Amino acid sequence: MLYTLAFILGGIWGSFCNVCIYRLPLEKNIIKGRSLCTSCEKQINWYDNIPLLSFIFLKGKCRCGKSKISLQYFIVELLSAISFVLIYYFYGVSITTLLLVILTIFFIIIFFIDLKHYIIPNELTFPLMLIGFIKSFDPNLNQSLFPNYINSLIGGLFGYSIIWLIIFFYKTLRKKEGMGLGDAKLIAVVGFWFGWFSIPFTIFISSLVALIFSIPSLIKKTKDMSTQIPFGPYIIIGCIIYISFANQIKNLFL
Repeated sequence: MLYTLAFILGGIWGSFCNVCIYRLPLEKNIIKGRSLCTSCEKQINWYDNIPLLSFIFLKGKCRCGKSKISLQYFIVELLSAISFVLIYYFYGVSITTLLLVILTIFFIIIFFIDLKHYIIPNELTFPLMLIGFIKSFDPNLNQSLFPNYINSLIGGLFGYSIIWLIIFFYKTLRKKEGMGLGDAKLIAVVGFWFGWFSIPFTIFISSLVALIFSIPSLIKKTKDMSTQIPFGPYIIIGCIIYISFANQIKNLFL
């Protein structure tokens, strides 16, 4: 029963993620106003806005104009629902679960916004930094996953500084922009949430995953080493891998 509830709640929050993914880059209010069809701009009825089910019943098409609904909407809702279930499975009913659910919602929104628009809004990273630091003052949290406030502060500053330095030296040497400050802020989020030790691992894994995904394009010469890519999604993947194996990683190196 609780797993079903977690799945339903995940789908609902996934629907909200879709609203944010669409509206934030356009600087629209994410709370006010009913959802509109992006093609015909008619208001979407509540029964056509049920997470996951509406997409299936409508067969991925708008009811009014029969225009295609982006598969991204379904993927985001499903991803959110599955994430909620997995988090509950590993951490049960706890503060850790609540915190990871919040992080998941923000990460999903950041992932898809950066993937499409190559931006990471401050409205997402700044609250995450604040939450990550404030939670570190609670001594009853999962100590194997979350750091104390000193480690959290060092992690946030270290994460931001190392990416800022990469940006600075790249721009100095190549006379053009490399990574964006949005990536630096996102790495700072990882540091505030999981401490300084998570930073080298997350950067290494995210860079490795980015390289793996870029290799086919480099071989086909559709992209080169100077082609801009959204690095935020890879940072998120690296962070998720760290969270999944945090204890093993710490035991291996500490």
